[in-house]
Amino acid sequence: MKRYIKRTIEAVLARAVSEFPAVVLTGPRQAGKTTLLKHLFGDHFEYVSLEPPDIRAAAMADPRGFLDLHPPPVIFDEVQYVPDLLFYIKEKIDQKRDQYGQYLLTGSQNILLSQHITESLAGRAAILKLLPLSYIEISGLCDAPFYWEKKHSCLPLSSVQFWDGILRGSFPELIQNPRKEGELWHGGYLQTYLERDVRTLRQIGDLTQFQLFLRALAARSGQLLQLTDVAKDIGVAVNTIKAWVSILEATYQIIILRPFFRNTNKRLVKAPKIYFTDVGTLCYLLGLKDREHLMNGPMAGAIAETFVVTEIYKRLVGRGIEPHIYFWRTSSGHEVDLILEDQGFLIPIEIKASATPKPDMAKGLSVFQEDHKDKTKKGYVISLGEAPLPLAPDILAIPFGSL
Repeated sequence: MKRYIKRTIEAVLARAVSEFPAVVLTGPRQAGKTTLLKHLFGDHFEYVSLEPPDIRAAAMADPRGFLDLHPPPVIFDEVQYVPDLLFYIKEKIDQKRDQYGQYLLTGSQNILLSQHITESLAGRAAILKLLPLSYIEISGLCDAPFYWEKKHSCLPLSSVQFWDGILRGSFPELIQNPRKEGELWHGGYLQTYLERDVRTLRQIGDLTQFQLFLRALAARSGQLLQLTDVAKDIGVAVNTIKAWVSILEATYQIIILRPFFRNTNKRLVKAPKIYFTDVGTLCYLLGLKDREHLMNGPMAGAIAETFVVTEIYKRLVGRGIEPHIYFWRTSSGHEVDLILEDQGFLIPIEIKASATPKPDMAKGLSVFQEDHKDKTKKGYVISLGEAPLPLAPDILAIPFGSL
């Protein structure tokens, strides 16, 4: 029997079930949505997967009869296969509007779900997101989500552990089965993703071209995304690239970071940066198979940056927070990898794949602090160093393990 890995979102999820008639849990395939819901609610909720064709056909043919056959409390898994069912779930909820915890719904395609939820379940459903495992979930520290704020609290994380963990990625099945071949798993995962999600969302005749696009995008993880460059590399139209990026974002394969400006409108028009949600998937797409090639290769810095950005993103999502994170870059060349906006304050973070933090790594942070002194307190350089180290006034270098 597989070991269950406790998730940080559990408390948020339990609270949502006690306060809303329906809860929608979204996220990429294989992130653990079904396992989580069955673990927390399986004793009290019926479980129905909408993925099998016969079940799907029954739900589409007679939605009211189908819901009568499966009364609440019930878990409907992969509801994006029958999105119109949400309108009939709304009808059922409105009959008992003050009864909470009626329906738990999961889905892995945000485009289909968000449109139908907005139209049908607005005000009736809490929408939460589950991503692949965070480092603190893998380390079994979910009961102490603020452990990194405690004095001298740091998870030991050697350079070998760090890079080996990045190669493997953070999908639950690979963590629960250490002997499973990671490269084979990621290859199968991507093939399943292409067949089930990509073709569902957009009619793509030649999946080989989309695979080329995935690899071209992987080579740009942690970098500015210039759509024209990607289009030129693989020989398709810019609008096609734009649509394909939207698919990846809608299926939670990538995170898009926009530049930070005081004028929020500017954030929408400038080139963003993209990060693959799972670093193991990223390494697979880049053809990286062993630690030596990974840590000594030209993408090491970008991959380490991807790990930290997605780790922070996962932790915020796990607390039920919609992350407000950005990057910062000036025309004069100053930049900061990550800006975290929290309750009006800004936390600048620089990420380095180095075990020796140096004062010059804090240069961009110092410039940002000076330019935004009214909103910024401390800045951080996250590295492979072994202990916290002050680099400049109000700038601290911290190890990856004590994020």
